[in-house]
This record gives sequence, C-alpha cells and structure tokens, in this order.
Amino acid sequence: MKAIVQRVTRASVTVGGEQISSIGRGICVLLGLSVEDTQKELEHMVRKILNLRVFEDESGKHWSKSVMDKQYEVLCVSQFTLQCVLKGNKPDYHMAMPTDQAETFYNSFLEQLCKTYKPELVKDGKFGAHMQVHIQNDGPVTIELESPAAPIDSKQLAKLEKQQQRKEKTRPKVPSESSRERNVPRSKNDPSASSGAEGDVSSEREP
Repeated sequence: MKAIVQRVTRASVTVGGEQISSIGRGICVLLGLSVEDTQKELEHMVRKILNLRVFEDESGKHWSKSVMDKQYEVLCVSQFTLQCVLKGNKPDYHMAMPTDQAETFYNSFLEQLCKTYKPELVKDGKFGAHMQVHIQNDGPVTIELESPAAPIDSKQLAKLEKQQQRKEKTRPKVPSESSRERNVPRSKNDPSASSGAEGDVSSEREP
C-alpha cells in the first residue's frame, strides 16, 4: 500500500463538474492499493497517516503536530496509479489491486480511518470515477508513505518465477563480444593471431 500525503490549506474533489467533497486546513491523502495488501497493511497505514507530524505547534515549532493533534480535516482519494510499474515508457498496473476487490478494501480503509479519528473530519472522493482533485499544497509539504512489504505467497512467487523464465526464453540472444571474436577468421599476417598466451615473446627470440 502506498500513500502520498500532502499538507493543504484546502482541497476538493469534483466529478462531472460537481464538487462532491472539500476540506479546509488538513491533509489530502492519495491512496494506492496493492494486490498484496491485507488488514495488517491497512491498519499500519491508518496509524501512519493520522500520526504523521507535518504541522507546527502553538509555539511555531515545525514538524511537531499531527492532523489528529490539530483536529484538522482529512480528504482521501483512491489512486491506483500509485502502483504503476513502468515497462519502458508505458505504465503497467498489474500490481494494483483489482477493482472489485479494491473498492471493498478501500471502504474498509475509510471505516478504519473514521473509527480511529472523527468521522465528521474525514472526507472522500468517488471510487472508480474520473475525478478532478484540487489541492492547495501548504509549504509545499508532500510525504510518501509505504506499508512494510507483505510476504509473497509461495504459489504467487512460483508464478512470478515462471513468467520471468518465459521472458528469458523469448528474449533474442545477442552474441557476446568474445564469441564474435572467436568466429572472425584472422590473417596469418595478423600479429595478434599468435597461439601463445598473452605476453608471449617467443617469436622475438634470436635463433
């Protein structure tokens, strides 16, 4: 699970020209779910987001207070593109949680966030919709969070290994420099064509 947390003075989400949610001072959270995420990663991320110290205290000391300490608002937006893996210049999203599973998991994340914090201070975008997210970043302050890597299931690991093996088999072989040299015939007059080891000076010895 990945999250981009931005400290904001205000933020809002618009769908089809209609504003569906907005917050004042607080944090905007862009959340990307992975195929490997479980309840453990969900709880870890909720704790990190709510306790991230990106605000100043009453005396003006920076990085001292969290969104919960300040009783500010939180705007969450689901963003599967955070799980992007580039193949050349083309984004690939095979690591993102499938849509039908992700919606249920994302709703569980929101429930946990509201349960840990205050429901009236937690706002949301619209899952699966084409959204315009308006963010007025304060600072700017942008923090990237990632949950600890979950152990990969043995069956999943075997599947990934087979996929890699297939890629290796279909990859065109390019002859190495040394093999190209072995296949190039050398002239008898070529001084480098000596059959002796490197540094052999036998041809220079007097009879």
